[in-house]
Amino acid sequence: MNEFTNDKKGILLETGTNEFEIVEFTVGKVHYGINVAKVREVINLVPITQMPKSHPYVDGIFTLRGRVMPLVNLLRCLGSEEQEVDSKNIIISELNTHFVGFLVNEVSRIHRVSWSAMEPPPSVADSEMAVGIIKMEEKIIILLDFEKIIAEINPQINDKLTNVSQSGMELQEIRKTKKIIVVEDSKMLRDILIESLHKAGYLNVTSYQNGKEAWDALATLANTGVAIEENIHMLITDIEMPQMDGHHLLKRIRDDRALNKLPVVIFSSLINEEMRRKGEAIGADGQVSKPEINKLIDLLDAKSL
Repeated sequence: MNEFTNDKKGILLETGTNEFEIVEFTVGKVHYGINVAKVREVINLVPITQMPKSHPYVDGIFTLRGRVMPLVNLLRCLGSEEQEVDSKNIIISELNTHFVGFLVNEVSRIHRVSWSAMEPPPSVADSEMAVGIIKMEEKIIILLDFEKIIAEINPQINDKLTNVSQSGMELQEIRKTKKIIVVEDSKMLRDILIESLHKAGYLNVTSYQNGKEAWDALATLANTGVAIEENIHMLITDIEMPQMDGHHLLKRIRDDRALNKLPVVIFSSLINEEMRRKGEAIGADGQVSKPEINKLIDLLDAKSL
């Protein structure tokens, strides 16, 4: 799939523009999308080695350039198993610092869209696998929650979010005094993250489900004339969110005279070398890959205590 690789190299965006690219692919007759930032490459079918007692969604493992990774059958995961004979492509993705292959019918093209154009999925059966929809002129593209799919296959990922290291009472008492904002679009992950912060002693946590909601709240605080550090001690944000992504939120904070001193930590499954450079370029105070909750808490302590 050299055509895809070349397209990706030529479409890199300036950080913080609130735009992103999706790789469009089909599973059965439905059009789906995945953020380009999660995709390392797209390949044709390769030999697969089956593994005993693997999850029903996993066909087996395969090797690519010396790296062994699992192959997740999206057709079976999404209930389109009758279309497996037409499967042509594997999307190689990096999520939570892990490489995973996703079997699909066919990868078609890359689209550049604004996060503001992404709408929440309708509340219908099986919509928990979707994080949003994008309306095109001739079709609707469904953005899948790949982190949820991987967490279902490997529950240990979510376990890492809840396995909080114990700390002394004195440290927990100090943490209680700090006001934290969490910006995360996944309700499941947002609830888990808040619960874990509470376990660590960070009890004063306010959450928002996307960057726009958080920005509106911060702008209201800024208009009070009170120094932001008296209201908020740390903001934790995901990157991939509808309406306004975490990079654009961070850029707006750094460009605002009343807010630019607010410490911001990015907590995302997209943290890789390229995304880390982008976060640093727009002023992130720290970046932690999900689900490393204890690394996040250590960073909170270092930046806010």
